[in-house]
Amino acid sequence: MTKPFELKEETERLILVGVQEQAGDDTEDSVCELGDLVRTAGGEPVGSVIQRREKIHPGTYVGTGKIEELRMMADALEATGIVCDDELSPAQMNNLQQELNLKVMDRTLVILDIFARHAVTSEGKIQVELAQLRYRAAHLKGMGRSLSRLGGGIGTRGPGEKKLEVDRRRIHERIGQLKRELAEVVKHRELIRTQRKRSNKKVAALAGYSSSGKSSIENYLTNAGIQEDAKLFSTLDTTTRALQLSGKQEILLTDTVGFIRKLPHHLIEAFRSTLEEVCYADIIIHVVDASNPQMEAQMRVVYETLRQLKAEDKPVITVFNKQDKLDTRRPFTDPNADYVILTSARTGQGMEELKLRLEQLLRRNQIYVERMYPYSQAGILQMIRTQGELLEEKYLDEGISVRAYVPKEIYGKV
Repeated sequence: MTKPFELKEETERLILVGVQEQAGDDTEDSVCELGDLVRTAGGEPVGSVIQRREKIHPGTYVGTGKIEELRMMADALEATGIVCDDELSPAQMNNLQQELNLKVMDRTLVILDIFARHAVTSEGKIQVELAQLRYRAAHLKGMGRSLSRLGGGIGTRGPGEKKLEVDRRRIHERIGQLKRELAEVVKHRELIRTQRKRSNKKVAALAGYSSSGKSSIENYLTNAGIQEDAKLFSTLDTTTRALQLSGKQEILLTDTVGFIRKLPHHLIEAFRSTLEEVCYADIIIHVVDASNPQMEAQMRVVYETLRQLKAEDKPVITVFNKQDKLDTRRPFTDPNADYVILTSARTGQGMEELKLRLEQLLRRNQIYVERMYPYSQAGILQMIRTQGELLEEKYLDEGISVRAYVPKEIYGKV
């Protein structure tokens, strides 16, 4: 795997830079979140600058006045670089480097670094490298001398045009190879989905903003032992565990990568096979950090991402998690949800209700049956056991008396 873009091992002292294009937008919150991303990647935010202007400067991201302010600020704070809150074009990155003589990074580059640190499975590593190389291909010329400082091995300090063309060719060759490898992984994932569908296994996908507590909820419900971390993007690889509901009903819980504002399109594309677990789920459990002041904005990001993935038409249970962190009670609503539950993965609050609501949503596609089967048709019971919920079976002289819930798809067969 290509060595990831990284912040240098010694702690980088970084100034955060944002552009507010219209009054009342969430730029300040976004820059604050950028600080959290930088910390997760091992850097230290030492200051921030937000410029209010009609649109981002096409050549230098911020205007000339702010560049001079950044230069003075960097000297005063002994900053080693800046991080811009939007993805920079190659020209913007190159121009800023020349103007400031500092390392220049953007939000995407920091997210890529975090992804590289947290990828564990072969699929996750392939997806990370693919996203890294797509970024590098787009920014090869603009990254200039910073490319070698960021690591990676393909680019060198101040490469000439000939070297750039060689690097570009090698990058695209590697991208092609990774796409082929990822296609094989996708085939395997699709095979698993097909097997689940044949056995009528139902799936609930845990979706939500990064660090909302999805892994904590899955751990509480299934004792899965998944790593839990308050840092952003601590879970990158998909995990699936079985959850036993009341009676003999079972559902599969899938934990997915967290969403975040300004998640670049090519990152969504690179991780599409993982994110699509949400698309193939029967139910979405939308996990919200109820203790976060930006809760509403984060919910909007989640639903916008679900729309991008064409998964917005699924039944939704919204759980307002981390209730144990709240000092006062307040109402929580979500007009997009079928059910709303207040939960705490730490205390267990709301977990039994969550299981109940999952059962109720599953029941929507099930039909209650009472049947008497002759012993010659005992094989039907196996179909009911594997694809439905067998509530009761009695072996009588005249046959087998059965009470069960069965999926609508097999109702005609039982």
